[in-house]
Formats: sequence, C-alpha cells, structure tokens
Amino acid sequence: MHLIPLLFPAKLIVRGPKPLAVDLTDEQSHALHALLRRHSTPQQVVLRAQIILAAAQGRSNAEIAQTYAVAKDTVRLWRGRWMAFQEIPLDELSVEERFRDAPRAGRTARITAEQVCAIIAMACEAPEQSGRPITHWTSREIADEVIRRGIVERISPRHAARILRERDLKPHLVRSWLNSACDERFRT
Repeated sequence: MHLIPLLFPAKLIVRGPKPLAVDLTDEQSHALHALLRRHSTPQQVVLRAQIILAAAQGRSNAEIAQTYAVAKDTVRLWRGRWMAFQEIPLDELSVEERFRDAPRAGRTARITAEQVCAIIAMACEAPEQSGRPITHWTSREIADEVIRRGIVERISPRHAARILRERDLKPHLVRSWLNSACDERFRT
C-alpha cells in the first residue's frame, strides 16, 4: 500500500523555485567546448563550464549537482553568475574571466601601493648604485636593501620576489653591454 501519493497529491508537492534558464549563443557554446578540450584548463574551471553546459540543456540544479558530485548551492552559484554576465559580449569578458573566483576580503595589505612602487624602482636600479658589491639583484639582497632604505619595516625575500614576479620584473636577468677601453691598434 502506497500512502505517500494519497497523502501528498502531485499538485501539492513543492519542488522549489524553477532554476534560471540558461540560453547559450553559438559563440558561447563554442567557447565553452573549447575550454573543456584545452589540456591546460584548471579542473575547477572545467567543472564550472560543465555545469553551465548542463544547465543550457535544461537540466535541473539537483540533476547537475548529482551528476558532477557538487552541492546544489554550487550549481546555483555558477548558474547565477553566468546569467549575471550573459549580456556582456565574449570579446569584452572571456569565458575564463567569467569563471574566475570572486575576490575575497582577506587581510589588509601591509605594504602600500607607494611602497610597492618604491620597491620596484629600487629593483630597477643597478645594485652598484646602492653600494652593494653585486652585479645582479637577488631576492635576499632586494629585501635587505628595502629594509635598509626604510621603505618598509620588514619584508621577506620571498615577498619581495613575489611583488616583482606579479609585475613580470626579473632584475636577476638584466643584460648589460660591456664596452672595453678601445685599443689604439683596432681604430680605423
């Protein structure tokens, strides 16, 4: 005997709000599939793309969550975020950018923008100008010089290197041109 259908007729069962419908343009669909085929795509981005493609097929949040072993809230989050960016063309906001994590609050920066600029400017100088007996900057030398100049109170060599790496600066790879004193025999 099945009491559940008798006690709860189908019309009374509330399944929750209907999920947002995801309609993909051909360009968006091709971009998502290209993202899935790329070997260098991080797996979290692949999962997010799969969620959107499944949502575009009309599948429910519960189905998608079960298929990809994620929480329904995760499916809702990425479906909603995709819909928020839906109207922005792909040439202005790529698929990869749409799937980036949102910025988090985190700890406030201890090093100000002005201090970062001073560190970068110092790293672009030749070490000899600072009275250092070296030809190329190292992370440790940069950190020591930054502290000596009073730009910041303390900084680790690793943090100094991170600041430069984020701006694609490589002071240890500076090339120089050597001009030796001209020998009179080689003048023309």
